Amino acid sequence: MASDKIVHIEGDNWQTEVMDSSIPVIVDFWAEWCGPCRAIAPILDELADEMDGQVKIAKVDVDSNQQLAGEFNIRSIPTLLIVKDGVVQEQMVGAMNKAALKGKLEAHL
Repeated sequence: MASDKIVHIEGDNWQTEVMDSSIPVIVDFWAEWCGPCRAIAPILDELADEMDGQVKIAKVDVDSNQQLAGEFNIRSIPTLLIVKDGVVQEQMVGAMNKAALKGKLEAHL
């Protein structure tokens, strides 16, 4: 079940939800047809609930947001960006387990 704490990004809310966020944001560039993307979705849902208020989790569907994906040179999905204070701090490509992802996030708190 998808967390209601996950923000879905379209081109018009990128600036306010990600770049202007007062807390770090993990941005998941994904697509419905991507198996590894579907595999990490439950992990992101859990982290959205567990780390609510500390980290924001946002999802960008690359099929409907091709310009945004191109801006960040997304060549493979899932690609996760950690954005803090409007700057990309880290980029991770491919699925990873919850402990590894949580560790990466905690390093940016």
